[in-house]
Amino acid sequence: MRIIFMGTPDFAVASLQALLNDGAHVVAVVTTPDKPAGRGQKMHESAVKVFAKAHDIPVLQPVKLRDPLFVQELRDLKADLQVVVAFRMLPELVWSMPPKGTINVHASLLPQYRGAAPINHAIINGEEKTGVTTFLLQHEIDTGNILFSEEVDILADDNAGTVHDKLMAAGARTLLKTVKGLEAGTITPIPQADIPVETLHHAPKIFKEDCEINWNQPTEKVYNFIRGLSPYPTAYTHLSQKVLKIYETEKSEKIEGLAPGAYHTDHKNYLAFATANGSIRIKSLQIEGKRRMQIDEFLRGYRFD
Repeated sequence: MRIIFMGTPDFAVASLQALLNDGAHVVAVVTTPDKPAGRGQKMHESAVKVFAKAHDIPVLQPVKLRDPLFVQELRDLKADLQVVVAFRMLPELVWSMPPKGTINVHASLLPQYRGAAPINHAIINGEEKTGVTTFLLQHEIDTGNILFSEEVDILADDNAGTVHDKLMAAGARTLLKTVKGLEAGTITPIPQADIPVETLHHAPKIFKEDCEINWNQPTEKVYNFIRGLSPYPTAYTHLSQKVLKIYETEKSEKIEGLAPGAYHTDHKNYLAFATANGSIRIKSLQIEGKRRMQIDEFLRGYRFD
């Protein structure tokens, strides 16, 4: 089949690599336009673009997906199938174009965790399992008929970064299985409405203001919140009126006489914040204006008010 691949970050690169390794005929890649990044504001290419260029795959970077010139370029490529992995929402005139449709690789077990941040929300909610799902695009986002899925365990010490990497590999495997099934005509799509769900969880985009830690919650909830946002976009609190990002923690016992949000430290290798029913001991963090550090290094150089 002639395949057009649409994606942007590293998560998508693994799927594109898997297609090429399997001998798939990827006729073009669609990714986001280059944009300035970093202190020098140099133009930054997406991970998918960098990979595609290294493998001599034509790259399209439309600013607007309804641009008539872009739409005509897609038509001229005569793709049988379009594959979307971590990309933008597509208009119907784009996703409905190929005869075999457009499939998406989503980082959750649909219909659970529809939305932009499924990995983060699954961990924040204390899930012990998540997964990846391939499905056919339709009008409403993340609601199309399911093709395949693969389950992945979330371990007690996993964070958003480690689960991301597990799902990246699972997504590549599931995509290959899906493409082969579509080509052979052996897949029976399953409507999401046919899958029984007790409570439907959503995964909306996470903004900076959503990342502040609420120390009035139980230890388990705070622990899951921090690891669900680590390493990005990162949970934070305040210390001496400065933003303190927290990356790694461990659950600890209640500190008598300490109100939720107050801290206790030995100024050497121990810093803990009280929660509603216990405490959270910090292992790695980043104070505003400094780089990320392990707790002992931070405490050696930090002067508390």
